[in-house]
Amino acid sequence: MNWRTGAIALAAALAAVAAVPDSLGHGLGGDVAPPLDLGGRDVTVSTQLTPSDLSADDVTEAAMAVRFYDVETNEDFERVTYRIEIWRGEDLIARNLFFDEDGRLDVTLRPKPGCAEADLWKCTRYYGSEHALAPGALYAQGQDNVVIHGPIFDQGGLYNVKVGITAATSARTILHDPLSYDTFVSVADVIPFTIRAAEAEVPAAIKTYYDEVSNIEYDEARESLSFEMPFDWSPEYVELVQIVHEEVQVPKSFATYGSERSYAGYVDGVRLDKRVLIVDPYTYDDLNVIHFLVTTAELQRINAELGPEHEKSGIMRFELVPEENVQDNEFEFDLVNPSDTDELTGGRVHVSWAYGAVPGSVPVEIAFFGGSGELLRDARYGYVLVDHATGAELARELGVAEPGQSPGTLATEGIDILPLDLPGAGAYRLDVLLYGRGTVGLDFDDAHAGIGTALIELGAAPPAQAAPAPAAPAPAAGGVTVPGWVRQGAGWWADGAIDDAAFAAGISYLIEQGVIPVGAERGGGAAESQIPPWVKETARWWADGLVGDAEFVGGLAYLVQNGIIEVGGGASP
Repeated sequence: MNWRTGAIALAAALAAVAAVPDSLGHGLGGDVAPPLDLGGRDVTVSTQLTPSDLSADDVTEAAMAVRFYDVETNEDFERVTYRIEIWRGEDLIARNLFFDEDGRLDVTLRPKPGCAEADLWKCTRYYGSEHALAPGALYAQGQDNVVIHGPIFDQGGLYNVKVGITAATSARTILHDPLSYDTFVSVADVIPFTIRAAEAEVPAAIKTYYDEVSNIEYDEARESLSFEMPFDWSPEYVELVQIVHEEVQVPKSFATYGSERSYAGYVDGVRLDKRVLIVDPYTYDDLNVIHFLVTTAELQRINAELGPEHEKSGIMRFELVPEENVQDNEFEFDLVNPSDTDELTGGRVHVSWAYGAVPGSVPVEIAFFGGSGELLRDARYGYVLVDHATGAELARELGVAEPGQSPGTLATEGIDILPLDLPGAGAYRLDVLLYGRGTVGLDFDDAHAGIGTALIELGAAPPAQAAPAPAAPAPAAGGVTVPGWVRQGAGWWADGAIDDAAFAAGISYLIEQGVIPVGAERGGGAAESQIPPWVKETARWWADGLVGDAEFVGGLAYLVQNGIIEVGGGASP
């Protein structure tokens, strides 16, 4: 089945699919609070910053939009009186009443550094007009926004925006039991530091979206990086935290933390799930960015492993450890409109998995891009995994949820790791659906939404006691050159499109004709009857451009020396 057939099949499967529960954006540029009941209706509040990715060192002004709306219909309530409080940790920064006619409150936030008051809220000023029917509540006249000017966003970290609804549908319609919501937004802080390794000093940085980090240490022997920050591990607080986001930024010239390596991440000594660490080599030309995206489930698992005493620690300690280099197989495809598969949506998907991966649980990276090559952050997607040979469906992660919730799985940085269960060698079809970006009720955008298909090919698992590969004969001095057109045949053989006998016969002919300069003769031992797996693997690498001509010819020389390929007498049976 080709990619277009797979796309059509996926589109058909989506006919009855709605959405999966939101992963609320705690600690990012926006948040949606859990809904509360108002007269039998589920109602909630969202907060959204513009720009959504703020850094404390360069923010001079930000816009904050607050909505109060019905979850099922996504319609705003009108004539709402809001009580807004902004907290950073235990410090109250702002508290005031606001009124808005259409239910969407737009506030301009202007940082005011250098507050000398112990109570930060005493440095904050509010600008707007007092509404006649909502005493004490400020509202904006004309096109202006109400303004909060104070010590807000002058430091990086997590800010708690507490939203109370005291009246709705009319300034005089006072709620007997006011509704109270907690939402969270982050302002990033960039902490530069230096990695001292092998007598070199490498400039690097940690970008924190949560709290100030400290005790940054690089262990040259282990090549590990560690740092820590304050954190409330109490179960009640952890349940509120949807994600803890930290970035490690290193130059691409520092190979120790290159994008071709795999990494292990730890929090308080507990190894994190592979999906927590995301490596981004795309965003910057000169930097690799390694993201820690620690979810509620991971935080709860860490607490469970370390016991009640850990809940009192007050510290979160991160450790990043590079592991082996990994060569990846890659597959890219354009997204198309499900209703018209000839129409491109402008979205593109990159799928990669480790070269030489064997059957079992295989980490597959999926990355979403826009038309200009930019990562589509906050991408929401679903997928179906199919055995390419039989058409049997192996996995489906599309999701069903209540109205008003966002569809699909969230890839915060536009990149995610799928732990796919691939039971055997062969080809697998991964049908991917991109729903859009963002959060329903907040900033959802389906501009790049579409479907497409990747083909994942997996080799056989090695034998339990695999014999080491024999050393290939060294190439002759001066190197060897094999015509480029031979690569296609080597690739077909490595992929199983042609069998061993046909490959051996073809190579024998090319050696006899002088096309491939092997420079080896038949040895004196008994002829072998089978081509060793390492020779086929070398041919695959050569076909993919991962090794040079000399390595490929070395494998062929081994076949000649051991009688598997007979030059001048045809291939052995």
